[in-house]
Amino acid sequence: MGALRALLLATARHGRLVLIAGLVAGILLPGIAGMVRGVLPELVACMLGVAALRIGPTAARGSLADIHISLWLVAAYQLLLPLVLAAVFLAFGLGGTLATAMVLMAAAPSISGSPNLTIMTGHDPAPALRLMIAGVALLPLTVAPVFLLWPIFGSFSAIALASGKLLLLIGCSSAVAFIIRHRFFPQPGVETLGVIDGVSALLMAVLVIGLMSALGPAIIQTPGLVGLTLLAAFAINFSLQIAAFMLTGGRGHERSRVAWSIIAGNRNIALFLVALPAAMTDPLLLFIGCYQIPMYLTPILMRPLYAGRMEAR
Repeated sequence: MGALRALLLATARHGRLVLIAGLVAGILLPGIAGMVRGVLPELVACMLGVAALRIGPTAARGSLADIHISLWLVAAYQLLLPLVLAAVFLAFGLGGTLATAMVLMAAAPSISGSPNLTIMTGHDPAPALRLMIAGVALLPLTVAPVFLLWPIFGSFSAIALASGKLLLLIGCSSAVAFIIRHRFFPQPGVETLGVIDGVSALLMAVLVIGLMSALGPAIIQTPGLVGLTLLAAFAINFSLQIAAFMLTGGRGHERSRVAWSIIAGNRNIALFLVALPAAMTDPLLLFIGCYQIPMYLTPILMRPLYAGRMEAR
């Protein structure tokens, strides 16, 4: 157990490099990526549980003021932003797969790993968990106007069902994690938190391998399309993070500012795959694969911006 603890602590210290290793494996090992894709729901459940285990029930609950802010952020992130994007794309006659993917990304709630990414930047993950839960809970309401505006053939009922399943997954995994924490380490020390962070980094690295299953073959078959899609993924992810960080400055939200910024650019677009026609699945998988790269490089590439608000862990 001592060796395992030491390994996990080392993994936590080098968590950003572990994420890069997962990205590389997802591209170079498509066979393994296909195998991992088959257990993605289980990996997501485990990752949510580990994040809740580290945060604890008290921090996850927050205050009434936090809930109020979360509702406003969900409206801005998941309703206003995709509607603006959709209107701009339609005005310029852009209705292809890439435009659809970007609108759906903006309409999606936070990725399940947003608390883990926040941890890797050295900031409080609790605001990320609260905003993620609010975003999933309100998704059936926020996505309806987007689907009415955008010419997509997805089923709203399927989106509502997928959202409900994800909300149930978050609730169950968090409840189990909170019980474990209350029973075994209600006040975890620095080393215990480091072990949990190590487990979190490993889970995220394995998860990304499965999400990138379409990217490796596409690099060989359609490199130009991959380059364009990757450029779009970087542009929308980082521009949203920077915009959110700038807009939330100087408003008394220093403890939450980085978590909100990370969520602004990192969304769970994979949630929508269950509601899309089969003809759109493969092109979207390419965007999803490319989208993992800026997502998993966030703790490294966005560090200069977020380091100025570093908090004690």
